[in-house]
Amino acid sequence: MKRPRIEGYAVISQEGMIATADGLFPEEIKNAADHKFYMDAVAAASAVANGAHSAEGGPGESMRKRLRLTRKVTRLMPDPKNANVTLWNPATAPFEEAWAHLRIDGGTLAVVGGTDVFGLFLGIGYDAFYLSWTDGHVPRGRPVFPGVGKDGVTAAHVMAKHDLVLRETRTLDAASNTYVEEWVPKASV
Repeated sequence: MKRPRIEGYAVISQEGMIATADGLFPEEIKNAADHKFYMDAVAAASAVANGAHSAEGGPGESMRKRLRLTRKVTRLMPDPKNANVTLWNPATAPFEEAWAHLRIDGGTLAVVGGTDVFGLFLGIGYDAFYLSWTDGHVPRGRPVFPGVGKDGVTAAHVMAKHDLVLRETRTLDAASNTYVEEWVPKASV
């Protein structure tokens, strides 16, 4: 099976948080233009990767092929509630094996969170990471990547450490100052 293009999608607060401390999606970072950008990208993807508490939502969610990362399984297996979902524990199976389990040759994998999932794919390798920013504040929450928010570490620091560079910044909604940054591997620029 051909490796997919791997794209990450996250919207964060000014502090780099994707969720409140209790794991809820904060109202402070919700934006209609960003939501449309995100849903369009997910709808165009061949499959989605997410943790147990993250999902993209929307009308096609249950029909999409998906890797749901979980520590509760010891081998790749279909989700008993949805045959389109493969349960994957990265500690027991490599990404290539999990991708092959979906029976998709190439295509695009949209990585939609949470923190540990975004962090894992930094090591696997993103072809692009789309980081949306809002003016919202979530001072104590769950960060986009492990380590963000500690000792002044930002999402940009983490991505640069993994050889990702900022290629482009686009405004999604000028009225709310919501924009998206496209980070790509340094070797591709």
